[in-house]
Amino acid sequence: MWQAPPAPVSREWRPVLDMPAPGPQNRWTVLLRALLLIPQFVVVWVLSVVAFFVTVIGWFGALVLGRLPGFVADYLSAFLPYDTRVTAYLMLTVDRYPPFRFEAPEYPVQVGLRPGELNRLAVLFRIILVIPASIVQGLVYAGWWMAAFVLWLVVLILGRMPQPLYEATTAILRYRMRYTAYLVMLSSAYPKGLFGEEPGSEPEGRVSATRPLVLSGAGRGLVVLFLILGLVSWATGSVTASVNSDDDDRDDGVDPAERVGAPLVPGPPATGLGARPGVTER
Repeated sequence: MWQAPPAPVSREWRPVLDMPAPGPQNRWTVLLRALLLIPQFVVVWVLSVVAFFVTVIGWFGALVLGRLPGFVADYLSAFLPYDTRVTAYLMLTVDRYPPFRFEAPEYPVQVGLRPGELNRLAVLFRIILVIPASIVQGLVYAGWWMAAFVLWLVVLILGRMPQPLYEATTAILRYRMRYTAYLVMLSSAYPKGLFGEEPGSEPEGRVSATRPLVLSGAGRGLVVLFLILGLVSWATGSVTASVNSDDDDRDDGVDPAERVGAPLVPGPPATGLGARPGVTER
């Protein structure tokens, strides 16, 4: 009996990260990594401020056009790789200092982006849709930084990043890049791949140490560890904020129950609409 051939499977294309395998690193540059990057931090901050306003313009444009306006796509497609190169150097995955320019085809860290058509409904609710990915990338990134001092010592002593640590770090770096690409509408594909690809995955385009990104058992274990550390960091911060808030309530002479029941408005509680009559700001 004749059967129709199966329909071709369409895979949603996601932004890609190409990086070389971990190699020897200069211990002096590892030792002074944060200091060396101070000029880059200033540049990235300025570029990110511009990127914020460009993204807002792009959001309105995408709602009308169904895609990012050309100048918005061009700027964000240049900014995201720049930010990724600086972050990769900061996270000790490469030893080559990132250049102060958008175009850097010779740099070992490369980002592949394909801005295109966008679903207007997904654009409209982008800030809501991105919340789960934002939580995941925030936790795993915070967890990595909780362990950063130990990781820095490991690389400083060995003069290189161990393979499992490299796998976990590049997985976090790639997920962060994909999250940002989705947030700023450079990609319509929801960020995935925190735990890498399955062995035997066929990459699109050239092959590199991170395409496909296949994590060993130790690499996946480190990603889980960073997620747990991120949760610990979040829980510790929440408890500390709660304790400090209670202390402030007692110091101000305000009943915490009254503060919780007051309207939530911007500004200090003593001056907002929810302030208790008779209580003035100190």
